[in-house]
Amino acid sequence: MRNRFDAQLEVLHQKLIEMGNLCEQVISMTYKVLMNEDYQAAKTIIEKDSSIDVIERDIESLCFKLLLQQQPVASDLRKVSAALKMITDMERIGDQAADIAEIILTTNIKAPSLDIPLGKMAQATVRMVTDSVNAYVWQDLEIAQKVIEDDDIVDDLFLEVKDKMLRQMDTDPMVHEHLMDILLIAKYYERIGDHATNISEWVEFSITGKHRGDEDL
Repeated sequence: MRNRFDAQLEVLHQKLIEMGNLCEQVISMTYKVLMNEDYQAAKTIIEKDSSIDVIERDIESLCFKLLLQQQPVASDLRKVSAALKMITDMERIGDQAADIAEIILTTNIKAPSLDIPLGKMAQATVRMVTDSVNAYVWQDLEIAQKVIEDDDIVDDLFLEVKDKMLRQMDTDPMVHEHLMDILLIAKYYERIGDHATNISEWVEFSITGKHRGDEDL
C-alpha cells in the first residue's frame, strides 16, 4: 500500500513540476512579447494558459484519488491537501499571464523604456514560482521561506514602476492611457508574486502542519 502511495505521489510531483514549468514559461513570455510587440507569441501565451487549466484538472483528480483510495494520514495528508491549494494559485498565475497577453493584443501599447523594471519583476516572479514548486517537491522549508521574503522585492519593484509612471504622466499627459496599461501589467506581476507566496505558505503547511493565515484568526 505504501509503495503504491509513494508512486502516485511521485506522479503528483511530476505533474506539479510540469504545471510550474508552464507558469514559468508564460511569465517569461509576457515580458518578451511586450518588448518585441510580438502578437503571435501573445496568442501562444493564451493557448498555454489553457494547457495549465488542463493540468490543474489532472492534478485535482489525482489528489482526490489519493485522498479517497489511499486515505493518507498526518504528513501525507498535508502534502495532498497543500497540492490542491497550490494548483489554484498556479492556475491564477496562468490567468494573469494571459491577461497581460490580452492587454498587448487589444491595445496600442508600446514597449516601455528599459529603465522601467518590468523585466526585473518578470524575472523575480519566475524565480519565485520555480522555487515554490521545488520547495514542495523537496519539502524544503528554507526555500519556501525565502520565496515568501522575496515577495517584498516584487512589491518594491511595483512601487518603482508606479512612481515612474506617475512622473511620466505629469510630464506628458498625452501618453496617459499607454502608461496605465504598463502599470496594469506591473500590477499583474505583483499579483503573480502574491500567488507564488501563497504557494510557499502551503508548502510550509505541508511540512510543519501550520499555516500563516491561521495566525490572523
